[in-house]
Amino acid sequence: MMKKILALSFVLFMLATLSFAQQKEVKPSTPGTTYGKSINQNNAISTETLQNKLLKSDTFTGKIKGEVTQVCKMSGCYLMLGLVNDNAITVRFKEGAFTVPADLNGKTVILEGKVTKKSADNINMIADGILVIK
Repeated sequence: MMKKILALSFVLFMLATLSFAQQKEVKPSTPGTTYGKSINQNNAISTETLQNKLLKSDTFTGKIKGEVTQVCKMSGCYLMLGLVNDNAITVRFKEGAFTVPADLNGKTVILEGKVTKKSADNINMIADGILVIK
């Protein structure tokens, strides 16, 4: 019985070690840094313009410029982009495509992807790429 416990402990230790070893190092969020798909600033709209577009349609695909108000502290798996009316867009990334550093909080970014409005205070985005502006 003791050998089985030791063997199981060893296997779990190795799996944990491998998963940490495979995590990609995330670049610090300096201006010009991109995460995910490489994008530029061309045709990016403001969050205010996005909100106006979402009054007419529940989806938007394109680029948005805004300020990051929160970043997932565990692994940079999501961020929040502030809106004019104190709401925020929850931004996630294509599964496993990339993560972002915690120091992205407070930075101005361009995001490219698809936005979906479920209600006035429930707006989500799946981002393909992020460019840090300032």
